[in-house]
Amino acid sequence: MTEASESAILTHLASSPDAVIEDTFPWSEEKKLDHAAVVGAIKSLLADEYVQASNLSTSFYALTEEGQSILENGAQEVIVLKALNEAGKLSLPDLQAKVGKDVAKIGMGNCMKKKWVKKDGADLVPLKKDDEVEDEVQTQLKKLADAGFAESAISDKDAKDLKRRKVLNLVTRKSHKVTRGSKYAPQRVKKAADLTKEMLDSGAWQTAEFKPYNFLTLGEKVGGGYLHPLLKVRAEFRKILMEMGFHEMPTNKWVESSFWNFDSLFQPQSHPARDAHDTFFIKEPAQTVSVPEDYYEKVKSMHEVGGAGSIGYRYDFKREEAMKNLLRTHTTAVSSQMLYKLANQPGGFKPARYFSIDRVFRNETMDATHLCEFHQVEGLVADYDLSLGDLIGTIETFFKKIGITQLRFKPAFNPYTEPSMEIFGYHPDLKKWTEIGNSGMFRPEMLRPMGLPENVRVIAWGLSLERPTMIKYRISNIRDLFGHKVEMARTRTAPICRFEDATQ
Repeated sequence: MTEASESAILTHLASSPDAVIEDTFPWSEEKKLDHAAVVGAIKSLLADEYVQASNLSTSFYALTEEGQSILENGAQEVIVLKALNEAGKLSLPDLQAKVGKDVAKIGMGNCMKKKWVKKDGADLVPLKKDDEVEDEVQTQLKKLADAGFAESAISDKDAKDLKRRKVLNLVTRKSHKVTRGSKYAPQRVKKAADLTKEMLDSGAWQTAEFKPYNFLTLGEKVGGGYLHPLLKVRAEFRKILMEMGFHEMPTNKWVESSFWNFDSLFQPQSHPARDAHDTFFIKEPAQTVSVPEDYYEKVKSMHEVGGAGSIGYRYDFKREEAMKNLLRTHTTAVSSQMLYKLANQPGGFKPARYFSIDRVFRNETMDATHLCEFHQVEGLVADYDLSLGDLIGTIETFFKKIGITQLRFKPAFNPYTEPSMEIFGYHPDLKKWTEIGNSGMFRPEMLRPMGLPENVRVIAWGLSLERPTMIKYRISNIRDLFGHKVEMARTRTAPICRFEDATQ
């Protein structure tokens, strides 16, 4: 359609150098062309200077469906008056049946306002004869129609009254006046946009006219990757822990043996956490390949008979249970391996600070605050003669750096730490104390088999990454933060994460 319009425009202008299309709208109707297609063709021709065009604007009135009905049949009030004069009087239901509900509703109201009718009980009685009234609305619409619905055909006051009755609208039509351009030709030759192999082979590129290149224009915006809110908070936590002198542990191995995940932490093989309903065990391969044998024997002895002042758990330690593979339930499985390496490194033990932020897995029922997989933040300090005061001070420093200044500690039980403490922080939005982490000092039964010196203590704490992220980004349901239900738009629009350091 655009090509036909383009050809018609150029052919019309070819009749003489002074040829002109005065108004594209009536011209389009005369040529039986779609005006929108004609406008599109003009814009395309303007780009190559084949034509010149000036904008035209024409305002006129257009009748609504109700206005067209009045023009043909008369105003509603006149129709109602005629019906009443014919019958003498009518009840409202009879009037509606005779002229229609819509006509009766509008016409009766206008008749009452003009005092053409009155109520006599339940009936409507006419006060005027048909020849005593004038249908002003129909008269104005006929006058407008005779003038081609021109805007100047009626006064502003009459137009306002008719618009109020919703019988007409003022329409503004955009069109163009078209003349020849500086590069006019009866037939348009399309400019080449690209240099092709065929042009090079045939030599057509030497005479071809190319579209000008705009080397200053910006290309289409490239959509890059976006960091998930969890990764933003993780990066901030990682920076804070490194500022505190911690080194990151390698936590890229999600599958661990039960030995490192449970046994090395002095967690008995009968502990409920090792049941299938709490832990994801691996079917293939179901068993780990190897563990350090000398260390294995020391751990086994600690479980069966005890040591370092402990009597152990007094049960038969089973190798097949220790060798089972599983998805790690906590990153402490990595902490135990790092402590074992620290104790047996060349040159002996040296104090160290470690941290990790990575994924762990629990066989839990999913709800608004629990998932089967989540991220654990863990930190530990191994040094000589550490105390509970060192643990509390380290924890307070970390949480102050993420803006949590009000902390409480509550005694708790963990299989591999003693003493153990739950960490509570005051939530200013919820206005209540909320559990935000767990902590403790690793038990001697866990540390001695590793070969650490007797006066070495290890303090540790951990928390989930999801809970502070939910608080930071005001997310109430964890499934909106992590998992298959997460909206990609949230990832693109999540603001950067920045915690206010309360230590400064």
